[in-house]
Amino acid sequence: MKKFIALLALGAAAAPSFANDSSAAIGLGGLELTHNDAISMDSEDLFLSRQLVTVKYRFTNTSAKDVETLVSFPLPPLPNGIEGYIDAPSFSDWREQLEFKTLVDGKPAELGYHEVLTLAGKPDAKGVEARLTTLGWPVKHWDDYEFSEKYVDKLTQAEKDSLVAEGLLRKEADSDYYSPNWQIQAHVTRKQAFPAGKTITVEHSYKPIAGGSVGGMLTPEYRKESEYFKEYQAAYCIDSAFLKGFDKRIYAERAKVKARGDEYGVAYVEHWLDYVLKSGANWKGPIKDFRLVVDKEKPGNLLSFCMDGVKKISPTRFEVRKSNFEPTRDIQILIAEFYDPNAQ
Repeated sequence: MKKFIALLALGAAAAPSFANDSSAAIGLGGLELTHNDAISMDSEDLFLSRQLVTVKYRFTNTSAKDVETLVSFPLPPLPNGIEGYIDAPSFSDWREQLEFKTLVDGKPAELGYHEVLTLAGKPDAKGVEARLTTLGWPVKHWDDYEFSEKYVDKLTQAEKDSLVAEGLLRKEADSDYYSPNWQIQAHVTRKQAFPAGKTITVEHSYKPIAGGSVGGMLTPEYRKESEYFKEYQAAYCIDSAFLKGFDKRIYAERAKVKARGDEYGVAYVEHWLDYVLKSGANWKGPIKDFRLVVDKEKPGNLLSFCMDGVKKISPTRFEVRKSNFEPTRDIQILIAEFYDPNAQ
């Protein structure tokens, strides 16, 4: 049984985006990831941080025939609640800001991009773009600051309820506000040749889009009152040791603020970084040799994510190594960072 753990670091004490390559096909419903029975993933060396993501693979064509296939590197969907993601660039140029690069056997690969509309909570939903066209709604709702007034506010309550059930809208908790629930998921694609019986190396690097919130769900008061904290806790595998360390830190910071009469109060940020890992299960057999390194950037930051066998290898970096690994869930990383609002 997988054991979910969280890692905590305070000072020197021991105690994020973002996908795995997968074979793909472009059908009428958009890009679909497919299983490949000829190509094995011999190794994956993955490095995750808020500033940089790198991943290096070794693939082997185990068949007696050359194989050419469309390969996709799916990025996490651009969140429908992007306005809350303080690290996110504007949508108009986010793809360029990724600075995505791919090397195959050390040589730059020609890349393509394919975008798929998905619904938050319903990733397998089909025909989202066609449905929006029928409604007369813009796909890029974030470019229209009057989207709610133009489209949502004119709906009857019955129409709103129907669209919520369909997944196109979501009702915000504890309010009468309805917001769009569709997202854009980008796939970085390339045509890849796998020579019969040969091994090739593929390397990706890019600057991830990390989410963040000033303050957030971790405070003792919020945890006590909110019905949503358990869901948040499960997403990042936040355990009692993490919460104990967080509380110790926030109470100490509050004491400092009170002592100096600081008008700003305690300042901390919750950073979120996602990586699509499950697509690594689309190759022949498990990932034979898997290595993950997560960098939380500063020794005083708090880190939590769902993975077992985590080992601290530096003041800011944590390593996971696995053999014959078959990923069953994507990686969601939480970093809590305290900072001084008076610092220049």
